[in-house]
Amino acid sequence: MKYFYKATVLFFILISGNASLMAQEITAPLMSQDSVHTDSADKVAPNYKLLRGIFAAQSTLYLGTIYGLSKSWYKNPLTNFRVKDDTYEWLQMDKMGHVYTSYQIARHTAEIYKKTGISKKQMMIYGAISGIIFQTPIEILDGFSPDYGFSPGDMVANLTGSAIYLGQIALWDEVRIQPKFSFHFTPLARERPNLLGSKPTERWLKDYNGQTYWFSGSPKSFFKGSSWPAWLCLSVGYGIQDMVSAEKSQSIERGFHPYRQFYLSLDIDLTKIKSRSKFVRTIAFLANSLKIPAPALQISKKGIDFKPFYF
Repeated sequence: MKYFYKATVLFFILISGNASLMAQEITAPLMSQDSVHTDSADKVAPNYKLLRGIFAAQSTLYLGTIYGLSKSWYKNPLTNFRVKDDTYEWLQMDKMGHVYTSYQIARHTAEIYKKTGISKKQMMIYGAISGIIFQTPIEILDGFSPDYGFSPGDMVANLTGSAIYLGQIALWDEVRIQPKFSFHFTPLARERPNLLGSKPTERWLKDYNGQTYWFSGSPKSFFKGSSWPAWLCLSVGYGIQDMVSAEKSQSIERGFHPYRQFYLSLDIDLTKIKSRSKFVRTIAFLANSLKIPAPALQISKKGIDFKPFYF
């Protein structure tokens, strides 16, 4: 166990050091090339000190997260590394969580890199890479856990989340479709508190029945001449119900009938609401990770149901 922690620490130190060197080696020539076509008054030199500080902070956060997970999430001692195909579990809700998390890490990290003065291309790439790097050690820990195992499906989901961010910027030069999250408490957690969470702080993470993952986008982004408000979005969501075990068959054995749920709703892109306050804009950027409570149509094997207020 202690050797694995040392290997993880070394892994992040190497990544941080290499990334810092890469930033210095790549950014300088790019900036000199851009200066040929840019007014001298508009040129902004990269802040390498800030860039190195961000990399160091990321490394510290990575290590702290991994250490915290190893203490709270993994109940049994880690063993030999193994691979496990878990794409059939939880009706793929856990994979949606990986997509969402990777995307949000990429989005937030790229916004931080923007302050360093590096090029937009580098900002996007570093953000996307961060989304992958942050979760990869978690997958490695899963590989050493007797309860989980390294999941190729999780890795694909991690890559997908970062690709959703990077692909939109590359294709449209803006984010038009936002992955978002909402959660409500369900009574199912009481059926298996050890698996679905016994405390509120655990249930929002472990009870997939209460989670909904959304993709929100404003028609205004796709039809620039439209009179549709830029901040008003249409949102499509995905959730599950009656999953009290990772496998559908095991939930059925316990007397439940698992099924998928799809949602149609309205949402607000908080970043499109104009404000002169930097504080308000920052709060809006952070809160835009969540889907606002709103009326929704729920579509499942039980038919169509209208939810006057859903989160």
